[in-house]
Amino acid sequence: MDELTAIQEWYFDQCDGDWEHDWRIRIGTLDNPGWDVCINLWETTLEAVPFPVVENLDPDRDWIKCWVEGTEFHGVGGPLMLRAILRHFLEWAQST
Repeated sequence: MDELTAIQEWYFDQCDGDWEHDWRIRIGTLDNPGWDVCINLWETTLEAVPFPVVENLDPDRDWIKCWVEGTEFHGVGGPLMLRAILRHFLEWAQST
């Protein structure tokens, strides 16, 4: 399953008539350029699961950093790294 389909499935699994009104997935862009992903984990099975920080800031186009802060997953990366950000989230989500 590709990353877009998988993140849609994960999102749909969280929708219970309540969660989707208060907590969201946000995918935006950065001005350096790059991607910015924020996924709220509140009231999901991932809320208290440790996430190992992913960080590789060296390559110009392929830089990436993913971490959890509070109840939010954050992922930022170069302009070609959106799939990789989503993959890191999904692999973590599927491992629990």
